[in-house]
Amino acid sequence: MPAAVSHEGARGDDELLARIAAGSQGALSELIARHGRGLRAFAARYLGNAGDAEDVVQEVFVTVWKQAARFDPARARASTWLYRITANRCIDQRRRRALRGFVGLDDISDHVASPDADAEATTAARQELAIVREGLSRLPERQRMAVLLRAVGDLDVVAIAEVMGASPGSAEQLLVRGRRALRDHMAMAAAGRERKPT
Repeated sequence: MPAAVSHEGARGDDELLARIAAGSQGALSELIARHGRGLRAFAARYLGNAGDAEDVVQEVFVTVWKQAARFDPARARASTWLYRITANRCIDQRRRRALRGFVGLDDISDHVASPDADAEATTAARQELAIVREGLSRLPERQRMAVLLRAVGDLDVVAIAEVMGASPGSAEQLLVRGRRALRDHMAMAAAGRERKPT
């Protein structure tokens, strides 16, 4: 049943892209409603910044509007094509951010913590999330992208390979290594917490 729904959704995406290529803004709005949230979540996890992710996803849909006629359903699924564009824009955004940092234009307020009335109840969850984010940030770029495409984009190995321009075997290895490195990082962080005096 899920496979049939997925296939029907893919056909629907192909149709939307054909309508976008013909100039339908309504079709673009529908495509954004279908995929915007997932692409935004992937970009936010990859970049570590919701504002940058929003910018990236806007760029993605501007690109889709301009290049929908180039989409070939015989070569890739529409969702894979969207994630490939998003992944490329994320890499561009990281390069721009690195340049801003190099010339001293980084905005320190990107990571302002929001006050929480019940901070004690959420401390452990926040610490766990911080450890995962730190672990992800330490992964080599291609491993991080593969792990996030799987975890956030819910793409299978074949789709990850298509997005990343790699073979399925290479994508699988990136996932295996990335997951192992994350597990090791979390185990080390947990061991460090246990050793700390109370």
